[in-house]
Parts: sequence; structure tokens; C-alpha cells
Amino acid sequence: MGLLTDLKSSISRATSSLFAGSEPKRIGIYGPPNAGKTTLANRIARDWTGDAVGPESHVPHETRRARRKENVEIKRNGKSVTIDVVDTPGVTTKVDYKEFLEHDIEKDDAVRRSREATEGVAEAMHWLREDVDGVIYVLDAAEDPFTQVNTMLIGIIESQDLPVLIFANKIDLDEASVQRISNAFPQHETVPLSALEGDNMDEVYDKIAEYFG
Repeated sequence: MGLLTDLKSSISRATSSLFAGSEPKRIGIYGPPNAGKTTLANRIARDWTGDAVGPESHVPHETRRARRKENVEIKRNGKSVTIDVVDTPGVTTKVDYKEFLEHDIEKDDAVRRSREATEGVAEAMHWLREDVDGVIYVLDAAEDPFTQVNTMLIGIIESQDLPVLIFANKIDLDEASVQRISNAFPQHETVPLSALEGDNMDEVYDKIAEYFG
């Protein structure tokens, strides 16, 4: 009986290991507010599944809860990688309801959005520490990357030993500088793109397959 029990346990462990290896990787899309994370998540999801992940907006903190698009199969060079795309709220040190007032949002709604956005930041940090297998870090190439939030998040990602790709988004803007981002985080590869215009997406998918496949 003991031998049979041991054999069943061995088979169970082998089967679990087999399926664990084939499960989609959960790839979190992180970055500061308005870097274009949801636009990128939608671009990836639409290109490979035909569906979007969530609404896009110029209003900051439109994504206040993590959204997930499962089983996105990306095919590159005769191979494929299947990932779950996790679009996370923009991480910041403070969410002020007055930010929303500048976009003609009523005060009560602004306060509610501010509260939800703050909770969303905590949720994003939980995902980062517990529930993702890799990170796509999105930065607005037209903005200064040397910020407390970016330095802190990249440090946390590195401390978790998670594979990370840095995407310099919005290269369609005149003031964009990919080199500025490369200089800020020289220890990581920086990939330029415009998620909105679909520029350089072939390289984006090559890198996703290379890093997370």
C-alpha cells in the first residue's frame, strides 16, 4: 500500500509540474499614471485576440483596478508564448482629488475616484509582490523618467528577481527621448514604441516572446 501511495504521489507531482510549466505567464503592465499602460494592453490584446482590456482616457487614474486579459497567445518566428496581460493602475505617491477637478469632474465624483485610485495603487503593489511572473514597465518618453516612483518600482521589481522590459512609449511625440530613459535605467533594455499609433510593435512582440517565453 505504501509503495502504491508513493507511486500515486510521484505521478501527481509530475502531472502538476507538467501543467504548471504550460500555464500562461502573468505579465503585469506597470508604470506611472498616463504613461499609456492601458493603451498598450489594449494594443496587445486587440492584435492577438481581437478584444480590448479596458477603456482609455486622458484623465489620470482611469484604470483604478487591475484588469486581466487571459490566454493571449503571441506567435513569433515559428514559436508562441501565452501570457495573461495584467493592466495595473498607475502607481504614484499621492492621489489628490483636485487632479480630477481639472478635468471638469464634480467634487463628489473626484473624491470617489481619488479613493479608488489610492486603493488601486495598493492593489497594484500586491500584484507586484505576489501575483506576476514578469513586468512590462511603461514610461512616457516625453516625460522625465528620473522620479521617486520609477526608481522605487524598478528597485522592487529587481528585488523580486522578475524579468522586466522597459517600454519607452509615445515616441510619436516631438519631445520624446528614448535615450533619456535608457540613461535612467541602463541595466535594462529599453524598447521604443507608440502604443497609440502601433509603431515598432514587431520589436515589442519579439521582446515579449524573448523575455517571457
